[in-house]
Amino acid sequence: MREEYDVIVVGAGPGGSIAARTAAEECDVLLLEKRQEIGSPVRCAEGVDKRELLKFIQPEQKWIAGNAKSARIYAPDGSMFELSGELLGGEVGYVLERKLFDRELAKSAARAGAHLMVRTRATGLIKEDDKVQGVKINRLGEDFEVRSRVVIGADGVESKVGRWAGINTTVKLKDIESCAQYHMTNVDAAEDYCDFYLGSHAPGGYAWVFPKGDMTANVGLGVIASKLDGKRSIDYLNEFISKTFPEGQLLELVMGGVPVSDVLKTTIGDGVMIVGDAAHHAYPVSGGGIINAMKAGKIAGDVATKAVRQNDVSTNVLKEYETMWHTSFGNQLKRSYKVKEFFMRLSDEEINKIVRSIQGVKIEEMSAMAILRRVIKANPKLVLGLRHLL
Repeated sequence: MREEYDVIVVGAGPGGSIAARTAAEECDVLLLEKRQEIGSPVRCAEGVDKRELLKFIQPEQKWIAGNAKSARIYAPDGSMFELSGELLGGEVGYVLERKLFDRELAKSAARAGAHLMVRTRATGLIKEDDKVQGVKINRLGEDFEVRSRVVIGADGVESKVGRWAGINTTVKLKDIESCAQYHMTNVDAAEDYCDFYLGSHAPGGYAWVFPKGDMTANVGLGVIASKLDGKRSIDYLNEFISKTFPEGQLLELVMGGVPVSDVLKTTIGDGVMIVGDAAHHAYPVSGGGIINAMKAGKIAGDVATKAVRQNDVSTNVLKEYETMWHTSFGNQLKRSYKVKEFFMRLSDEEINKIVRSIQGVKIEEMSAMAILRRVIKANPKLVLGLRHLL
């Protein structure tokens, strides 16, 4: 490990690895991961949009566990409609083996020239005149200071890089989902579908079943933190499983939080950018964030390279990162947040009415806006709050 790099990336998840791989094509890059094993523990449902994924990496069978073609959306009363993966967004398509997938992305960053270090924790930022100049780290009990021109924070929902840099990443309780998921066997899940269950078994969020073949699946749910009502997300999950898959056997448990907030006011500072969950880039409705993290990582890597070449890492140059990610997916995040806020207020019966109103419709032949118009037409008073999205 040298004393200075052009770019330091904190966090070797999808966003961090893509940022490091991109910048390493022209810059000296250090990629830090606090855990001793990249990709572990898994902290998401592992679903990802196929078409978007192909923009970053060619799929390998070893890290593709499932291949869902569409989604089934269930109301509390059992009413259901099918929705294509293209309309639903980034949660339906490939079901990944995230441990293997994350490691492959980190390998691609290393092959591009990034210096990868695991079990290396960022403990603070080096700042001079409020400008970020590098990262303070602890590796195997020893403290170091490593300087850089640019720091990219890809350190997840618990991100400290943003806070250290003075970026307000505070999340309200109504804007974070507490999630729990079991990887299960003896689960009779249809392999062509990702299933989503709305209603009070996951207040403010939803439960999911993502098939992984051979009678196995990821079964989990996310509950808006402000609606936990004295319970834990795992309590809601256990109740859901006892009703849905009483014969299922548990293989692995993962838990964590997902920001489902509106877009941050800023994601940059002098010499620093934040990406992925650290920047609240997950879609508020679905909580899916893998693709957006990779998109943001690519943009951040490109902008960091440009800033290093120009010898100017001020916000005046790094603001291009914000402009580009807003253009890429920022408007979708804003719309998704408004939809999330609307659905948080619905009762089980109101959800039942909405789902029943579009049962039997050939969803694959309709655009997302056409579906929304039909829902509004069938439930004019109930969904008044969604009219502005048209």
